[in-house]
Amino acid sequence: MLLFLQRAAACIPIFLFLFTELRAEEGFYWNLAEALQNPSKVRVLGLAHQPLTSLPKEIRQLQTLEWLNLGYSELTSLPKEIGQLQNLQELNLWANQLASLPMEIGQLQNLQTLDLGDNQLTSIPKKIGQLQNLQRLNLGGNQLSSLPMEIGQLKNLQILDLGDNRLTSLPKEIGQLQNLQELNLGVTN
Repeated sequence: MLLFLQRAAACIPIFLFLFTELRAEEGFYWNLAEALQNPSKVRVLGLAHQPLTSLPKEIRQLQTLEWLNLGYSELTSLPKEIGQLQNLQELNLWANQLASLPMEIGQLQNLQTLDLGDNQLTSIPKKIGQLQNLQRLNLGGNQLSSLPMEIGQLKNLQILDLGDNRLTSLPKEIGQLQNLQELNLGVTN
């Protein structure tokens, strides 16, 4: 039995290497430096739980990127180059320390999910209204006291989480969200 366990343990590093190589070939990356070395191959970039306070401007090179997870990464800012990720469909910025967003966020025309929950946002850029394919928007757990009226331009929005903010009113344009199925206003301060 001991011999079997020793042989099995010896195979684990080989398996992990092959698994990592396979994932990289499929466009899955978990390391920013590696992703930037192969920018045309990157479809998925998972950087959650990494101590990043900012992203390099070179992020714009990831033109095939569809899914970017930066949750729990200590980000305090986003570069304006984030708006150049034209194929991005899902952007997870959950539980960072973002106080503002670049207006270029509105250039992400293919974005379907934007998770900004549990940050320190005090405002949302008006350009958010340009995200015509956005279906899910999480703004819960921030410091928002108002929303731009342009939020009413998100015609495909189905889920909007505004819980745990400082909102005392909503713009009347929220009524234009005809596809909205779920609105969370939860605990507000």
